[in-house]
Amino acid sequence: MSDPVKLYDEADQLKAAGNLEGAVAKLSEALALDESYALAHSALAVTLQRLGQHEEALTHAKRVTELEPQDPFSFTALSVTFQRAYAGTGNMDYIRLAEDAMERSRQLSQR
Repeated sequence: MSDPVKLYDEADQLKAAGNLEGAVAKLSEALALDESYALAHSALAVTLQRLGQHEEALTHAKRVTELEPQDPFSFTALSVTFQRAYAGTGNMDYIRLAEDAMERSRQLSQR
C-alpha cells in the first residue's frame, strides 16, 4: 500500500518538472488513500487551476475549507482560486465568491 505523503512528495516533484498531469494523477492517488488529506486537496486545486480546470480546482479548494474550517489561510486560498477562475473564464460570479471567501478569512483571523 502506498503512503499518501509519499505520493504527495512525488506529485510535488512532477509539478516542479512541469508534468502537471502526472502530478494530478499522484495527488488523486493520495486522496484515494486518504480523502481527508487537506494538503493534497490544496495542491490539487493549484495544479488543476494551472491546467485550466477551474471547476475541479474549486471543488478541491472548497474541500480544504471543509476539512480546516477554522484556518484563515484555507479561505484565502479559496479566494485566490475563485479569482483565478474569474481570470480564466470571465465569469463575474467568481468575483463575489472570492470576496466572500476573503471576508471569511478576515473574520477567522480576528478571533
